[in-house]
Amino acid sequence: MIQKGSVGSGAVGEFVSSDFKKQLAGYGLTTAEILYRRPDHHWLLQSYVWQNYDLFPNFPALNDFLEFWKAKLEGPLYAVTVAHSKLIKPAELKAIDGHFRLN
Repeated sequence: MIQKGSVGSGAVGEFVSSDFKKQLAGYGLTTAEILYRRPDHHWLLQSYVWQNYDLFPNFPALNDFLEFWKAKLEGPLYAVTVAHSKLIKPAELKAIDGHFRLN
């Protein structure tokens, strides 16, 4: 049984994930390693990995998360390392001129 608003109705947006829509809008997968000091042992650093779709180079989602961290969590931030990659990009093709023969 086909439900109303499914195949053939032109309502493609209902079936596309919000993450895919973000990628088409220019968002890329962002991973941040957050080093913070333990609240009970300030000499000890602990690592937290955060991952979400965000916009390069300002990273509004990451900055919102870090502001939340500073306002609500006890462990003071020590360092943040960020990696970002757009997941949808044109294929990289490289023309190679040459022939290889096998006996």
